[in-house]
Amino acid sequence: MLKIYGIKNCDSVRKAIKFLKTHDIPYTFIDFREMPVDADPIASWLKGTDIKTLFNTRGTTYRTLKLKEMHLDDKEKEAWLAKENMLIKRPVITVDNKVIVGYNETHYLENLK
Repeated sequence: MLKIYGIKNCDSVRKAIKFLKTHDIPYTFIDFREMPVDADPIASWLKGTDIKTLFNTRGTTYRTLKLKEMHLDDKEKEAWLAKENMLIKRPVITVDNKVIVGYNETHYLENLK
């Protein structure tokens, strides 16, 4: 079963959900604010993508926490993702051992249809 992780008010998440509905692809939505993810799913996602893709350095949370000044290594970034889910680039879609991060309609057409 396809799972989509994110937050309800994120534009990219809304676009991804619209894509899934338009193409009649069943999914389960997991909202980070209602059901935060811990280290286990994040470690699993990192088997299918890299930390640079998953770790959102463009968001408000990253700037507010001043993480750039900390010069984090990959393990420290992974720990921060588990502590603060708003650092995870959205949406994260998991299906059949695949991990797709962010909204990219072309990528969705190739991997979800």
